[in-house]
Amino acid sequence: MNADILFERDDGDARIAVVTLFNPDKLNAVNAAMWRRLAAVFAEIADDPQLRCIVVQGAGRVFAAGGDLDEFRTARDTVPRALAYHEAVGAALAAVERCPVPTVAQILGPCVGGGLEIAAACDLRIAGSSARFGAPIAKLGFSMYPGEMAGLLQLAGPAVVREILLEGRLLDAAEACAKGLVTRVVADAEVERETRETVERILGGAPLVARWHKQWIARLLEGRPLTDDEKRTAFAFLESADYREGLAAFLEKRAPRFAGR
Repeated sequence: MNADILFERDDGDARIAVVTLFNPDKLNAVNAAMWRRLAAVFAEIADDPQLRCIVVQGAGRVFAAGGDLDEFRTARDTVPRALAYHEAVGAALAAVERCPVPTVAQILGPCVGGGLEIAAACDLRIAGSSARFGAPIAKLGFSMYPGEMAGLLQLAGPAVVREILLEGRLLDAAEACAKGLVTRVVADAEVERETRETVERILGGAPLVARWHKQWIARLLEGRPLTDDEKRTAFAFLESADYREGLAAFLEKRAPRFAGR
């Protein structure tokens, strides 16, 4: 099977999607076609009203070992081609980051270069203890495109990004977690279970609220004061059926049945 971005519903559950980075012959290295496909997949599923969580994973026991270096001599050997290539990478990362649906990266093994960028674009990152994180591209003689670096800067801050890029070493999962790159670390054998439990906790909340929270986090990171209209918009939940259901369920001491309305 050719390298691809695979997409499926999780065990037939319309609320959950699983996106898989698939290039097992090259440790799931992401090539140009996969970057374009990643952007297209997220554009396709982002507007699905049934969807409430997306799991991003690598095929097998590897998340992704970076970009596909075999095509660098042809796909980005001139400035125009390199610019087009990395604009496509940036577009894919933006599609993941801006997706209104919560995203969880399930990480085993190498999570390096482009793989690290994809994981950083997700909302949460669950890593196995064998996972390794970094971007040792200085050893290959090229720098990280600024449009790709932005997500790492936002996630971990300049000190960590300097360490990753200037030293070029790989961080183990525990160190990556301590530096803010990873949400939680568990034993490799527990990664799938922990990811599933994380997804279930997300599904236990009101889906509109999850989307609103993602929207407001992104807006506040812009650093501009909220307008009066935005402040009023923040109370849109008052008109939602899920708000009424949530309050009723709490008062009646039962589990809420949210409908996304």
